[in-house]
Amino acid sequence: MTRIDDTPPAWDDRTQLTTFLDYARETARAKCQGVSAAHARTALLPGSPLMTMSGVINHLRWVEYYWFQVVFLGEEDLGPWTEEDPDREMRIAVDFPLPQLVDEYTDQSARYRELVAGNSLDTRAKRAVRDGLHVDLRWILLHLTEETARHNGHLDILRELLDGTTGA
Repeated sequence: MTRIDDTPPAWDDRTQLTTFLDYARETARAKCQGVSAAHARTALLPGSPLMTMSGVINHLRWVEYYWFQVVFLGEEDLGPWTEEDPDREMRIAVDFPLPQLVDEYTDQSARYRELVAGNSLDTRAKRAVRDGLHVDLRWILLHLTEETARHNGHLDILRELLDGTTGA
């Protein structure tokens, strides 16, 4: 994986924000390379029984769906979660091969890259967030970078505990 986190190719907001989000996404995908099917479904943290490699990748996929399609575009929420099972995207992930989940995340990221390219960073989301504010696309990109980077830490820990692999 090529490091792109040191200096973006340009200094405008859009380039910096999309470069760092893409880097975080690529890091998440890199963490999953070579993980066995059994390890992808293994939960190791007693307080987080849904925290698996598959669960984290599926969560990242659905988090981006929620912020781009539901909040930003205002579309109907067709995510897998329910009020009774708010973390269902992590629970059902173990029913799918990790490479499939990674491919779906990759394909979806490409579509969202196009969505971001076609909108001003100042464009406000169609739906309000919890506090009633309509965040802008810039805020969504920052939030998704933070979310993805935080979960990359989880993937780091899981991968090292599962098979000793570090780095990437």
